[in-house]
Amino acid sequence: MPISPTFVTVSDGHRLAVRRSGHGGVPLLLVHGFPCTSLIWSHNIEPLAEAGFDVAAPDLRGYGDSDFAPDGFYDFAAFNADLIGLLDAFGWDRVVVAGHDLGAMVAIDMANRHPDRVDRLVVLDDSMPELPDAFAAAGIPAGTPKPAIYDYQRRQGLHADELVAELDTPERRRRYIAEFFGHRMWCPPNAFSDDDLALLTEPYADADRLRASFADYEVVMGTRPMSGPELTDRPVLQPTLVLVGPDQVTVGEHVAERCAIAYPQVVGPFWVPGAGHFMPWEKPVVVNRAIRFFCGDLLKG
Repeated sequence: MPISPTFVTVSDGHRLAVRRSGHGGVPLLLVHGFPCTSLIWSHNIEPLAEAGFDVAAPDLRGYGDSDFAPDGFYDFAAFNADLIGLLDAFGWDRVVVAGHDLGAMVAIDMANRHPDRVDRLVVLDDSMPELPDAFAAAGIPAGTPKPAIYDYQRRQGLHADELVAELDTPERRRRYIAEFFGHRMWCPPNAFSDDDLALLTEPYADADRLRASFADYEVVMGTRPMSGPELTDRPVLQPTLVLVGPDQVTVGEHVAERCAIAYPQVVGPFWVPGAGHFMPWEKPVVVNRAIRFFCGDLLKG
């Protein structure tokens, strides 16, 4: 059974739901993406705590059991204002941050926005800063157009209210989210059982939660204002471990070449056979071991 969340006030009564274990260990923040919540870390929290980490896996604002954004913002600066508040509430000065999907981009932004708070980074997909000029100067061609299967980006970013109106029952909302674990090919076939999907899609049965999860796509498409600039336009200088699951349609091109520029202290990228986009759930043993070995010096300290 997943660890039950507790609620931590991060600013002016605004609360995040957090699954935590391992008090007193090396601070480790696990940041989920879309279409997930902190439940995606269910197979990581306890093993990493047993390895010596103090593990916290929050639901981002608007997701899971966390409060909705009090100011209406769902951009990287807003997410990180909450997460820095969480670090302060725990008394954590510096942390290891691991993330995937949206969570990886939030972690990248945090590393650049608050470099004194991030010791090192673990990225569990091919997310990285956008550095078009640096990539072009290195002879890395621009990416190819995205396939039609990415239609959800336009719908969620440009027609979010209409889409939520179509998904007018809890069952339809959960079925829509389940598509990302299925025919949209973000992971290998049958990577998730019916019980897995029942657990992971349950938070999205609520229409307001589903609507909040579309906000990041609105930011990407330019239809929602931001609370501040995104600091994902520069390399990440902290040591960074990158693990990539090859069995997903979302993987871009020239990943190794881009990583070498985006992460000057990169370890990897390492390809994890049999893994797709949801590596914390699909390959938890590999993820847990990789984080433990990458941070071995911190754990010994």
